[in-house]
Amino acid sequence: MTRRVVIIGAGGRDFHNFNVVYRDNPEHRVIAFAVTQIPGIAGRRYPPSLAGSLYPNGIPIVSVSCLKDLIERNNVDEVVLSFSDLTYSDLGRSLSEVLATGASFKIIGPRETMLESSKPVIAVVGVRTGAGKSSVSREIARSLVNRNLRVGIVRHPMAYGDLEKSIVQKFTSIQDFDKYSVTIEEREEYEHYINMSLTVYAGVDYGKLLQLVESESDVILWDGGNNDWPFYRPDYLITIADAMRPGQEVSSYPGEVNVRMADAVIVNKVDQANERDVNKIISNVREVNPRASISLAVSEVSVDRHEAIRGKRVVVVEDSPTITHGGSPYAAGYVAALKYGAAEVVDPRPYAVGIIAEAYRKYPHLSKVVPSMGYRREQLMDLEETLRKVPADTVVLGTQSDISKIVKVDKEFAKVFFSIKIVEGPSIDELIDRFLEKAKQKL
Repeated sequence: MTRRVVIIGAGGRDFHNFNVVYRDNPEHRVIAFAVTQIPGIAGRRYPPSLAGSLYPNGIPIVSVSCLKDLIERNNVDEVVLSFSDLTYSDLGRSLSEVLATGASFKIIGPRETMLESSKPVIAVVGVRTGAGKSSVSREIARSLVNRNLRVGIVRHPMAYGDLEKSIVQKFTSIQDFDKYSVTIEEREEYEHYINMSLTVYAGVDYGKLLQLVESESDVILWDGGNNDWPFYRPDYLITIADAMRPGQEVSSYPGEVNVRMADAVIVNKVDQANERDVNKIISNVREVNPRASISLAVSEVSVDRHEAIRGKRVVVVEDSPTITHGGSPYAAGYVAALKYGAAEVVDPRPYAVGIIAEAYRKYPHLSKVVPSMGYRREQLMDLEETLRKVPADTVVLGTQSDISKIVKVDKEFAKVFFSIKIVEGPSIDELIDRFLEKAKQKL
């Protein structure tokens, strides 16, 4: 008997789980993808070219707010949770909402969803969004390049645009951003690698993508999204914990999964936290994964134009996922504004319009910073209008993408840069040595 399935996701893990578990499986019928976290991506279809022969008309993509009605109307047997960055409270609520309809609730594990590679794979994942994965990944890439290895950066998907045009993506220059019509959120994750003359791979079908990456790389670096586990089975897994959010390493999904699977854990931002919180994280990690090495790190923040901040009224723009569903009230931009002597960080909430105003209503912990939302052109215009209205002299860009090139406002810009520095425990180079030794048979 065919089981009727709905997959809950956010335009990434959900599509991957479908591709590797359900696409050619006649024992299941996927009724719809129910999307959450990412505004404005419902109302489309997963196209037939990706859905396969069992779905000649594709699969509807609807809002998760329709889930209860969707289950009841289609007599759904099974709801598959396929997104990340959840507290255990969030996870329990989703579980209860589904079970109350009579349907089963399912999470598909790493064994079924990780693809095997013939090349060595090192993966960087997080306990929560905003822990500092990107700065660690940059240092890993730099260390591998210094060893004369061709590094293929594979980024967790952000499938917000035309899915048929995004099945397999390869970014080697800034011009490729326009080729694929990427969002601000995607630029933030790709641009820093492009500036290092590295190639970034992403897309929707990570099986097809793997074939391309393997043909062009000696080593694969998986750069995780949110706090999801990798799509490719890693030979070495590094998990980043956030000293500013103690306890999340054993109270978030799938953050705790990442801690338990890790070969190494890096506790980042220890310079911004108190010693008691750092020690608590170390204790939690050792309790659930005593085999993992532990390193302590600081996140060093700098800006390109000190004079645009010092003594000025500033408005801060931060990486959107970090400060929205990631739960952080601020990130590197706000830290930089204080470090470099801003006269005032202007509260942007009274001036917010459109999707930005909606974000403040949905995430009441936000007050000091603006989320860099721009999934669609009209949302980018909302960001631009919000920044234009805020009575500030300077926009401090805490995002990794230089959005001053696409957002036009009559203000100065100061770009924030951040890098990781290990202050205790195994260094990045030492972790790379351990990875290469563990994966030497693939080299």
